[in-house]
Amino acid sequence: MGKFFVFEGIDGSGKSTQANLLIKHLKKAGTITAFIDFPQYGKKSAGLIEEYLVGKYGPSTKVTPYQASIFYACDRYDASFTIRDWLKRGKIVVVDRYIGSNIGHQGGKIKNKKEREKFLRWLYNLEYSIFQIPKPDTVFILKVPPRIAQSLAGKITDKEKKVKKRIYLGHKKRDIHEKDLTHLINTERSYLEAAKKFPRDFKIIECLKRGKLLPPEIIHQEIWKITKQILKL
Repeated sequence: MGKFFVFEGIDGSGKSTQANLLIKHLKKAGTITAFIDFPQYGKKSAGLIEEYLVGKYGPSTKVTPYQASIFYACDRYDASFTIRDWLKRGKIVVVDRYIGSNIGHQGGKIKNKKEREKFLRWLYNLEYSIFQIPKPDTVFILKVPPRIAQSLAGKITDKEKKVKKRIYLGHKKRDIHEKDLTHLINTERSYLEAAKKFPRDFKIIECLKRGKLLPPEIIHQEIWKITKQILKL
C-alpha cells in the first residue's frame, strides 16, 4: 500500500505551492506519486459546490454546515475510487484539500464548541463510514494569519488552479469564502481545534516567523522532515 498526504489551510495559505514542492521532492527520492486537488471543478460531482461558492444559494452563512459538507463529500466519494487504486498500486498520494476543509470551513460556521464537536463526529461518520473514502496518513495544516492569507488568495500563480477557478468564478477574483474575513478567522479556529483533538491526524505547520511569512522552501523543510519519518526514507 502507498501513503496518503493532504494539505489543508485557509484560502491563500499556500497549499498548492507546498503540494508541488512535496511532489518534486518525492520524485527526486525515487517514489511514484499521484496528485489530486479538491473540489474537482468542471466535473459533475463538483456541480453543487460551484453553485454554492459563487453564491447561488446565498451567502455561506445561509447554507448549513451539514448541507455544504454533503456537497463536498459527494465530490470526494467520486474521486475515492481513483485514490484507493493509486494506494493499492503503492503510489504516494498528495492531495490539496480533503475532509479537513469541511472541518475548517463548515465547522467554523458553528459558534458553539459542543455543537462543533457534534458536527465533527457526524462528518467523520459521513465520510469514512458511509462513503468509506480512504483516510490520509497525515494532514498538514498550513497556519497563516487570516488577514495575510486573504491578501494572497487572489494572487494564484499555479496556472492549472487558475483555469479551474475560472470554470466557476468566471472573471471574479474571489469566491464567497475568500471574500469573507470573518469566515476565514472562524475556519482557522476550527482547523486548530481539530489539530488539538486529533494530533496524530493533523500536523500544524507554522508559516510565519517574527510576523513575516517564511519562504516556501523553508516551510517545505518542516513538511519534508515529517514526510521522511512516515515513509522511512
